[in-house]
Amino acid sequence: MTHWYEGPLAALRLGATGPDAEEDRLVTAAVVVQDLAGARPRVLRWLVSPGVTVTEEEAARHGLTRDQVERTGRWPAPVMEEIGRSLAAHAAAGRPLVVDDAPAALTLLDRELRRHRASSLGAYLAGVPLSVLDPRVLDTHLDRYRKGSRRLDALCVRYGVPAPPPHDAAEEARTAIEVVRALARVFAPRLQRLTPGELHALQEDWHAAQVRGGAARPARERADTTWPLRPRAAAAV
Repeated sequence: MTHWYEGPLAALRLGATGPDAEEDRLVTAAVVVQDLAGARPRVLRWLVSPGVTVTEEEAARHGLTRDQVERTGRWPAPVMEEIGRSLAAHAAAGRPLVVDDAPAALTLLDRELRRHRASSLGAYLAGVPLSVLDPRVLDTHLDRYRKGSRRLDALCVRYGVPAPPPHDAAEEARTAIEVVRALARVFAPRLQRLTPGELHALQEDWHAAQVRGGAARPARERADTTWPLRPRAAAAV
């Protein structure tokens, strides 16, 4: 019997102009699909010229210059369409989606879809649920007494996964898949009987408990218990 964590997984990784999922803009994105553990992944990559001025510092976060972003990045509207359709296809196929720090990434994507497509992530999914696997939430719950960071680079060390090269969204997405597979093998007795859909529902509760307990996010960030997509502020509805 092949357990879910040895089967098909997809992953989303986004890079933005800054850490504010409500206001910052998408610069890089990747969707990676691996049909079986150890199989060669399929990769989609995007570089976006976000339609606003990008500083050199913001571009450098992704190993780029401002000139590279402005000259070689694509206009955001068609990119958002392609990403939205890609995630909808994975949802329709029942393929779990690995998203490290899902509330930040999926909220950013939703706001960019609203900004550039006058739509939303939910509209693209058309009522078909995503089964999201967030390595930060999973690790924080399953290994709750371990000290230290829960960021992707720290999880690579914890689970023996080679760290991705810097500034490569596709490699970071692939690495997140490998971390989830490795984590699930370590905690197989607790995870192998759960479906990805059941695990998605559990992570909603786990994330809320982690935020309330102060374990989920840095103190400077807004303490929002919603996972994996933050609701829009009342003024923005």
